[in-house]
Amino acid sequence: MQQPKIGNMAPAFTLQNQRGEKVSLRDFKGDKNVVLYFYPKAMTPGCTTQACGIRDSRKEFDKLDTVVFGLSPDPVRRLEKFEQKEGLNFDLLSDEDHAVADKYGVWGPKKFMGREFDGIHRMTFIVGKDGRLKHIMPKVKTKTHHEDVRGWIRENL
Repeated sequence: MQQPKIGNMAPAFTLQNQRGEKVSLRDFKGDKNVVLYFYPKAMTPGCTTQACGIRDSRKEFDKLDTVVFGLSPDPVRRLEKFEQKEGLNFDLLSDEDHAVADKYGVWGPKKFMGREFDGIHRMTFIVGKDGRLKHIMPKVKTKTHHEDVRGWIRENL
């Protein structure tokens, strides 16, 4: 698992959101900072806590000219259910074949309850308006993720 380097252009992608619409990273270049947070599975406790923190911080992210995307290997239908159940107000992107997760170096071996498997490592990437990777958060606390990301953007971008 090798992440892209800070200062380089962020790896490009186009994925479907929870409504089946295509979302491309390039659409935000020159206009918005972009937060890409990778999470393992919609509607699980930690992922719900993380998503609800982002939902509740939407106005603050807007003030920082920042758009947030949650990426997971979930299919579009599951993302739509997650959005509706939790009243989410930002895009969740479906990376079913984990091609984007591979580009960002977040797909790889994991251990959970004594079991080993490949999956998404919970990480966050912050991309500046210039399309360059500005920061990587390799260790994410689901309860404070939204505050940690906002604080970094406020201080650095």
